[in-house]
Formats: sequence, C-alpha cells, structure tokens
Amino acid sequence: MSGPALKQLQAHRAIHEGGLSGAVSKTELLIETLQKGDMKLADRAADELIEYWKSRVISHADAEEQGLYKDIRTENPELEEAIVQLTRDHDLLRIIVKDIEELRETEKISPTVLQKFYALLVVNEIHSRDEERLLLE
Repeated sequence: MSGPALKQLQAHRAIHEGGLSGAVSKTELLIETLQKGDMKLADRAADELIEYWKSRVISHADAEEQGLYKDIRTENPELEEAIVQLTRDHDLLRIIVKDIEELRETEKISPTVLQKFYALLVVNEIHSRDEERLLLE
C-alpha cells in the first residue's frame, strides 16, 4: 500500500519536481567544477550525484513500484500497460546509473559519463510528466 502523498497529484508532482531540481543542481555543480579544472572536486561531485540518483530518485521509483503501482493495478486493471511502461522508465534510470558507476571505474569523468548524467535528467523528466498524466490526473 502506498502513502497518501503518492496518490495526490500535487503532492506527487512536488516530489518529482524536488527530485529533478536537486539532480539538475548537482549536475550543474559537477559541470562547474569541471570547468574550473578541479578534478578531485569534480570526482567527488560525480560520486555525490550518483548517490543522489540512487537515494532520492531511484528510491522513490522503488516506493512507487512497491506501493502506488500495485494499488493502481488493483483498482484500475486497465492501466496495466501504462504501469509496465512507467516501470520500464524506472529500469532505464537504474541501468543508466549502473552504467555510470561502471564507466567511472575506468574513465572517471568522460564525455560519455556526462552524456549519461544528462540522459538521466531527460528520462526522469519525461517519466514524471507521463506518470502524472497517466495515473494521477
């Protein structure tokens, strides 16, 4: 069973906006440290950004799958296809974060790593918009 905030459009939207805003801010901080040439600080910023995605965004996705999506599936079986699509979005976020972690072991901070950080932002933004429209409006 999901908490009441997850079922209320405005509350859920606020969670999404807060998560995305934090990810954007942390991504901008990473870019700023790279532009200054401080690789040690940029490395730390990248680690913090990965942790943010895992602890804030992906943990929210886990909560949705364990509660909200199950509740909606039970109450509205016709939304099954939408839930499958939204769960796939969550899987993409998890895959991209794992890819970043693996790349960081060999490449530290490379253009590919940065592209994947930006991909997380895009997937998350589209996912949140679709989730709100398909399940909560």
